[in-house]
Amino acid sequence: MTHPARDLLETTTAALAPDPHANPLVPRIADGTAPLTALAALALEQTRVIPADRRAFEFLSARGDATDPQAAAFFTALAEGEALAGERLTAFTRACGVDEPGEASYEPLPGCQAYPAYVAWLALNASPADVVLALTANFSAWGGYCATIAAALRERYGFTDEACAFFDFFAQPAPEPARLAVAAVQGALDAGRLDAERARTYGRLLQHYEAMFWNALTRVP
Repeated sequence: MTHPARDLLETTTAALAPDPHANPLVPRIADGTAPLTALAALALEQTRVIPADRRAFEFLSARGDATDPQAAAFFTALAEGEALAGERLTAFTRACGVDEPGEASYEPLPGCQAYPAYVAWLALNASPADVVLALTANFSAWGGYCATIAAALRERYGFTDEACAFFDFFAQPAPEPARLAVAAVQGALDAGRLDAERARTYGRLLQHYEAMFWNALTRVP
């Protein structure tokens, strides 16, 4: 028996799979040739991305409370996950040699901050159900990147488990958000409020902004 929401999530994820060459930094981390300065920049950019995305997800949850409770539950789970991930980020930042003054004085890269800026735009302007579909497709690639980075940090850079915990968190399967995504998409399909083509447009832009994120980091000297 087919499941319309699950099928749509799977086909959208497949359609939006990034080009294998869209991320030039992760392969360099995997083989140990990425400089520590690039890892430090990755950590510092994430110190801005994580809280920005958390607030965007909280806003999407609040928007969905009255009219789309299933999407609201999905975004609540995402916001809680971002908070947990943020707690694990400091250890990675310090392992990269960045202290508190260095973190405070860091100037973020425009190419890295385009992604959270667009997530914030979606939170303000897009239907929550459409954002569920777009983000779920995008997260598939992110989880794979984090798994590769977590392994390389241990094997190539000698980082501790504590320093790798941020990437371990995102690399792990997330069955509850996945279940909530299916429920949210199915509810939106049943109510006729999901625009799959528009969601794919959102997802395509998310993928491009994520590619900008990784490409900006490769230019860090």
